[in-house]
Amino acid sequence: MFVFPAAVLVSCIKGGGGHLELTSDTMKLLVFALFVAGAYGCGLPTFPPIVTRVVGGEDVRVHSWPWQASLQYKSGNSFYHTCGGTLIAPQWVMTAAHCIGSRTYRVLLGKHNMQDDNEAGSLAISPAKIIVHENWDSFRIRNDIALIKLASPVDISDIITPACLPNSGFLLDNGAPCYVTGWGRLWTGGPIADALQQALLPVVDHAHCSRSDWWGNLVTTSMVCAGGDGVLASCNGDSGGPLNCQNADGSWDVHGVVSFGSSMGCNYPKKPSVFTRVSSYIPWINNVMTTY
Repeated sequence: MFVFPAAVLVSCIKGGGGHLELTSDTMKLLVFALFVAGAYGCGLPTFPPIVTRVVGGEDVRVHSWPWQASLQYKSGNSFYHTCGGTLIAPQWVMTAAHCIGSRTYRVLLGKHNMQDDNEAGSLAISPAKIIVHENWDSFRIRNDIALIKLASPVDISDIITPACLPNSGFLLDNGAPCYVTGWGRLWTGGPIADALQQALLPVVDHAHCSRSDWWGNLVTTSMVCAGGDGVLASCNGDSGGPLNCQNADGSWDVHGVVSFGSSMGCNYPKKPSVFTRVSSYIPWINNVMTTY
């Protein structure tokens, strides 16, 4: 797994003139930050998800995916869910490039039920900056990734915890059991879910996914395919959200960002959900987080 301790702590330990000043105050902040990181860690929910092999999506255990974010756009005086996202550091959320436009956005964290405006511990926060990948290609759907720098860092807690990311270049095995999460449509043309949903999507390796009767050359090695059984898939409104895969030690890495699916429906056979492969973009992510 890949974490960003420098990106998390730089505001605590970077002094004027570009050199490090470990004053008593910054040392206290550093010790506190390390304590928080040790207490919660990344990818380790306080309330572990109940993962099953059920057919069809299901409501998740409350706060079991504490890095799940909702990206919402403003229309009139209200905000509406448009895409998912992943908290990857206290001030950074990862989502899909195709989710970003010229609208006014906010990010919700610590949410479970979208119809409950008073969920304890949930918060809404404005972006300070949105960085879309410089080579995002909306025609060929390449480099479909963006990072959102939040207006201020969030407090890490039982219900808001960053995800871990995989090591750069890591490839999932064919059939690896991963879970997509989001508030997307419950079925093709159906309603947006009120409660956060999860669905098991086994990974389909590139050799299978790029077959001519699957996705062909539309998928690249910088993408991850998962699902394709005609039953389970990500759907509209899940875009930008995470593909969560569990490690042997019980922690969870986010290996994918929901990118696209079939125009013939959310659950079309041999048309698995396609995700931006996070391990292809670790250097880009690290560079953005240290630059901004």
